[in-house]
Amino acid sequence: MDLALLRTFVTVHRAGSFTRAAALLGLSQPAVTSQIRTLERQLGRPLFLRQARGVTPTSIGDELAHKAAPHLDALVEITETGLDDESSLRTLHLAGPPEFTAERALPALTELTGEDSQGFALRASFGNAEETLEGLAAGHHDLAISTARPRGALLTASTLCDEEHVLVAAPSWARQIGSGEALDAVPAVKRAPAFEHVPVIEVHESLPFVSRYWAAVFDSRPAAPGTVVVPDLRAVLACAVAGAGLAVLPRYLCATALARGDVVALHEPAVPPLRTYFLVVRTGTLAMPHVARAHEWLLRAAAHWC
Repeated sequence: MDLALLRTFVTVHRAGSFTRAAALLGLSQPAVTSQIRTLERQLGRPLFLRQARGVTPTSIGDELAHKAAPHLDALVEITETGLDDESSLRTLHLAGPPEFTAERALPALTELTGEDSQGFALRASFGNAEETLEGLAAGHHDLAISTARPRGALLTASTLCDEEHVLVAAPSWARQIGSGEALDAVPAVKRAPAFEHVPVIEVHESLPFVSRYWAAVFDSRPAAPGTVVVPDLRAVLACAVAGAGLAVLPRYLCATALARGDVVALHEPAVPPLRTYFLVVRTGTLAMPHVARAHEWLLRAAAHWC
């Protein structure tokens, strides 16, 4: 069987459409379609069901992808690493959300980089859950950190850690709100209005962090729109310290600012909202030593992050 056909098949399976697979492979869509039809004729079975948007693998298609993809990935790894230079470093491609990856994952993984026999070079890219999982499935990354658990058998997820969210603001806002013991004594359903006049700092106009906190703690929706919207939680923290308004942040990210008094927790619920992170790989790629070592190292490190 032609390996080029298998490579095209696995790319289509991961991309979920002939159009996206063609772009990833640098081929025309008719060429991709022709290769898949050739492979289907050789196997005597359909591999994909054509739909209005993309394709869905048949049971035979899923089985073939599950068996073939790890071996094709291993061949790609060999060609990237090189056969002649045994001293060349393998490269680990990591993707994840910018703040968590920068603050947690990368400092842990840099201990594994270097020129020893088990070391590797490290490349990182940032994106949201959808982007990182799509890139992982398409073969652009070796490991992905995601807040969404992937579906299907092509990707394998392990729970990495839980992230606690904290409602914070500068001390001046806390004094205006009157947060403290008196506020904590008020039933939770009545607490949300106390914050409605405070400007909101968020990463997106949809207020993903504040809305999730309000739903979990106050069983309501935030009334105020985003006053400052910046696409990075570290910038959100900086704006909160500067007094721009309230924000919902991961505790690990604002712990130092809380300890210094740059921001204060406006509310301490009995059960704080949590968000779970997953460490995701393509099924079968843990057979690659550098991927397996990084995967195990991150899981061990995450035990101390909670």
